[in-house]
Amino acid sequence: MSLVTSSNAGQSKEWLPPSVALERFTPPGDLLWSDVAPLVERKRYGYRVGSLNLLIRAEVGSEVIRPQALAPLPGAAAFLLGLINLRGNLVPIFDLGLVLSGRRSEVTASKLFLILDKAENAVGMLIDSYPQPLTELRTITQMPQLPATLEAHVPAAFVKDDKVWLDFNHESFFEKLSRSV
Repeated sequence: MSLVTSSNAGQSKEWLPPSVALERFTPPGDLLWSDVAPLVERKRYGYRVGSLNLLIRAEVGSEVIRPQALAPLPGAAAFLLGLINLRGNLVPIFDLGLVLSGRRSEVTASKLFLILDKAENAVGMLIDSYPQPLTELRTITQMPQLPATLEAHVPAAFVKDDKVWLDFNHESFFEKLSRSV
């Protein structure tokens, strides 16, 4: 075992290497581990699409950008607004309002693009406002009535301030959507 030497105002101190010092730790006998404060629920972010409140999954990276030039794809489904170039990656932008409620959304300066995931897995959608931070979501045991295209992609629902928030699995949703075209 080697010791680390430190000099402080002419005095020499010998320190154990951190890995050795950590092996010597024993918690005090009167410490009750059950009294440790519980972990705070991780903040989630939610956004609106039409009349639905959707949650961004906790493990998914996301970003919001201002609308930019869309490159339309000839012959593509009406709900695929087009592609954008985001840092060298082509990202498809979808109109979820059209898919879920049959109402087309217009791309205007007041709208935003919500991008979920990154690189080749990135997918975008048109939203009306910035996602809002949510904590203290309570789980709902009875799922609300959902559009048929969304049912298989919402494993859980939550409530906060009398609003229902849907845990939206965008990966499976867009995978199925891309196979249906």
